[in-house]
Amino acid sequence: MSPRRNRIKSAADHEDSAPAAPLGGALRRTESYQGDEWVVQTVAGTAGRHYRCPGCDQEIPPGVGHVVAWPMHGAGVDDRRHWHRACWGARDRRASNVQRGRGAPRY
Repeated sequence: MSPRRNRIKSAADHEDSAPAAPLGGALRRTESYQGDEWVVQTVAGTAGRHYRCPGCDQEIPPGVGHVVAWPMHGAGVDDRRHWHRACWGARDRRASNVQRGRGAPRY
């Protein structure tokens, strides 16, 4: 077996290549939820902040990719909600009254 060879890419290789696709496919899209139109955006989670998912009421730590959703009409910065990707996908199948576990922090 021959040793692994790492080829260093030159500047010419970068110019010829196509631009990379955004993480998670399309970054921003519109979806229907609870009778309203919501703008949904996939983010990489590089903000360095903790968020609480409204779907499962668990924390989303920094560095974890997730979904940010907000109502299309009359929405401000305060209306944005950060969801786990799986929780956003299962939002119609979840109960509306999610209870915290005993060990979950209260914010």
